[in-house]
Amino acid sequence: MLAVVNTPAGSVPVQLREVPEPGPAPNEALVEVRAFSLNRGELRLFQIRPNGWRPGQDISGVVLQPAADGSGPRAGARVVALTDNAGWAERAAVPTRRMAVLPDNVLLEEAAALPVAGLTALRTLRHGTPLLGKRVLITGASGGVGHLATQIAARSGARVTAVVGRPERGRHLRGADEIIEDIDKAQGLFPLILESAGGSSLAAAISHIEAKGTIVVFGNSSGEPTPFSFRDLAEHPNARIQGFSYFTSEPEERFAPDLELLASLVAEESLKPHLVEHSWRELAQIGPQLRDRQIRGKAVFHID
Repeated sequence: MLAVVNTPAGSVPVQLREVPEPGPAPNEALVEVRAFSLNRGELRLFQIRPNGWRPGQDISGVVLQPAADGSGPRAGARVVALTDNAGWAERAAVPTRRMAVLPDNVLLEEAAALPVAGLTALRTLRHGTPLLGKRVLITGASGGVGHLATQIAARSGARVTAVVGRPERGRHLRGADEIIEDIDKAQGLFPLILESAGGSSLAAAISHIEAKGTIVVFGNSSGEPTPFSFRDLAEHPNARIQGFSYFTSEPEERFAPDLELLASLVAEESLKPHLVEHSWRELAQIGPQLRDRQIRGKAVFHID
């Protein structure tokens, strides 16, 4: 079968190559992958992983062979799934705890955009629950996580201030009560801030957090450090800076229910991923565009 393989020493960072068929463990289903999405964080993995490593976390497709232990979806079910790696292939073996059956009105392309970005959005927002009536500040709001977090927060009753880098990057945002182009333009204090830029953005977030509020740090897209001291937090008593990892933030058995929840939000049109679709044969060309923020939306690839 064909799969995406890491080729860091080659003329392009990844290539399509023939690889052996997967051999599912008893708790894994064999999935025919129809679509997958690329996250910016995975671009760095292309550089640091060895030649021959197989990338791929976000996938959607159809179950060809159910898990031998009887768990998970039946054969023929349309699913969204999260893999540790090796998901960008014609077929993938996936633990049944990491997949959910899709409602009939959810497209496979929409589903492929959900696992990493959707789980990050959903689980970072849980640090501020209940959200009803609360002010939430989201930096990088036009990115893969940010635009989903904005919609989920709005559906939960929050009043969302979304920070985007340029005006045009805010045109596809749904659910924001306010869109600003610099965190320094934010007014007042917030009980919950989702922060992904780092550097001066995180420093500004500290100045905008309420007493006992939480800044959830889930990225550092600027690549810059953020020096701060106790005095920076002294005017915001008992506020905290919370690190975040979507893989370990909640128990393993929560993956399937959370993926099911995200898919149900798409089905009811409360959550709408903004997609930019391509053939998987274009992956090596699209990656640099995503890295340089030339793509306004979630990059989803069809396996053709």
